[in-house]
Amino acid sequence: MSILCGVPILECVYCLGCAHWVWRKCLYTAGHESENWGLSTAEEFEPVPRLCRLILAVYEDDLHNPLWAPPSGYGIDPDQVVLRKHYDQTQGRVTPYMIHLDHDNGDVVLAVRGLNLAKESDYAVLLDNKLGQTKFDGGYVHNGLLKAAMWIFEEEHEVLLKLLEENPGYSLTFAGHSLGAGVVSLLVLVVVQNRDRLGNIERERIRCFAIAPPRCMSLNLAVRYADIINSVVLQDDFLPRTTTALEDVFKSIICLPCLLCITCLKDTFTFEEKKLKDPRRLYAPGRLYHIVERKPLRLGRFPPVVRTAVPVDGRFEQIVLSCNATSDHGIIWVERESQRALDLMLEKDRMMQIPAEQKMERQHSVVVEHSEEYRAALMKAAALDIPVSQSPPSYGTFHEPEGESSAGSGREGCSSWSLMSMIRK
Repeated sequence: MSILCGVPILECVYCLGCAHWVWRKCLYTAGHESENWGLSTAEEFEPVPRLCRLILAVYEDDLHNPLWAPPSGYGIDPDQVVLRKHYDQTQGRVTPYMIHLDHDNGDVVLAVRGLNLAKESDYAVLLDNKLGQTKFDGGYVHNGLLKAAMWIFEEEHEVLLKLLEENPGYSLTFAGHSLGAGVVSLLVLVVVQNRDRLGNIERERIRCFAIAPPRCMSLNLAVRYADIINSVVLQDDFLPRTTTALEDVFKSIICLPCLLCITCLKDTFTFEEKKLKDPRRLYAPGRLYHIVERKPLRLGRFPPVVRTAVPVDGRFEQIVLSCNATSDHGIIWVERESQRALDLMLEKDRMMQIPAEQKMERQHSVVVEHSEEYRAALMKAAALDIPVSQSPPSYGTFHEPEGESSAGSGREGCSSWSLMSMIRK
């Protein structure tokens, strides 16, 4: 009799637990994860809308007669486009890209477009990966995206070297959206490891802006390269939060909401410590910029606010159950809202009438704050002490012979995370 009485009680507890979980998930909004981050300044966020327009321009067939230009226009001189490569020239190794010489901003920019839903080769790049398959510079990276990045580097490093030699002092910037964001994030890693092939360009002159990036590198790499890589995420965008393997995402594209709910449930019951202790788990790369424009239980978009940080934990770890999870991924929306956010920052600066000298002081203080935040993130990541070689043999995805390291790994002969040497610099 007591057993029969206990069954309804267990059912009630189970139902209450499920209801509590659903309630928490439905109330969880993207603004929660960045509410304690600092606010971005106009100076550091200024390149984002401009680079979004440059990525959009890669989609055009004729830049002199654009079809998809935003209201503000692309703002680039077609005559400053050094080269463009389409699918027939990339041989399906990577999505189309262009190199633009930006004299106005002293920049050599390589921009890569996002996924083309009609191209099988783009899916092949995303599906070419297994958990823990590829090691690079003491961490793990997405195999297909790394191969695409290395292909671009081998094809274009001479062109980039020539442009940098002809324009001394110019920055070298990489920008991409979605699949292209993953490619340029890993391309930066390749460039840093091979700076001698680009005239020994200083690390400080290299930067990357990954717009709506996939999770493409392990936590140690994501933190170590936060001084170079900047990831921009609009509100509820699903891709930087999707821990499920990308091949499973695109196999389940017809029932993507079902997949997102399953992923959401799985991540909810995975302990944070277990996530951080898995060296093969991939993350959104670098410093994060989160554009927040919607508030809980309120309709419509609000004036966007941009928050930024280099977090070790809480790097877009939870799927947001939102009807905007896919629309926020679009490059057009990111360009529009990032421009709105920048305009608001500039208007606020004008209203405060900040003198030029104080602006320079603020820029310097931002650099110092970012440097301190970067070092703190490195120290926190190093404290995790995750061995690089930790990988269950059941995966069977390591193909290199015994004692031979894969591309880029172990170059510096560092300890497991290769972080302490970075902290000391």
